Amino acid sequence: MAEENQVQEKQFSIQKIYTKDISFESPESPKIFTEKWEPSVDFNLGTNALPLENSMFEVAITVTVTVKTDEKTAYLVEATQAGIFSLAGFSDQEMGPMLGSFCPNILFPYAREVVSDLVAKGGFPQLLLAPVNFDALYAQHVQQAQQKSASTNTLN
Repeated sequence: MAEENQVQEKQFSIQKIYTKDISFESPESPKIFTEKWEPSVDFNLGTNALPLENSMFEVAITVTVTVKTDEKTAYLVEATQAGIFSLAGFSDQEMGPMLGSFCPNILFPYAREVVSDLVAKGGFPQLLLAPVNFDALYAQHVQQAQQKSASTNTLN
C-alpha cells in the first residue's frame, strides 16, 4: 500500500538526435544566380510526437522554407529533425507540453543548422532562421483543439 502512494520521480533524457529527412531543390538553377536577389521567404513548421516502447517517444520537427524571387522558386528546403526522448513520471497534463514544446525546443537549433548548411551548399546566401517560441505555438494548438472540441460538442 505504501508503495502505491509514492510519487514516481520525473525522469527525462535525450536518447538520440538525428536528421530524419532532408531535401533541397533549386529548380531555376543556374539562371537564378544571374538575376537580382530580392527574395521572399515562406516558412512553415510542423511537429509530431510518436510513442515508442518503454516510456520512449520520437519527437520530430519539420521545417520547410521556400524562397522565391520574382515569383520564381529560387530554392525549397525541407528538413525533419528528430529525437528519441525518454520521459517517465510525468502526468498526462505534463506530457503534452513536454512533447509539444520542450522537446521541439531542443531539436530546433539542429534543424536551423541543417537548413543553413543546405542553403549555403546550394550556393545561396546564408539563411538564419529566427528562434521559434514553441511554448506559444503549443498553447495556440491546445486552444484551437479546445475550440474545435467545443464547436463539435455544440453541433451534437
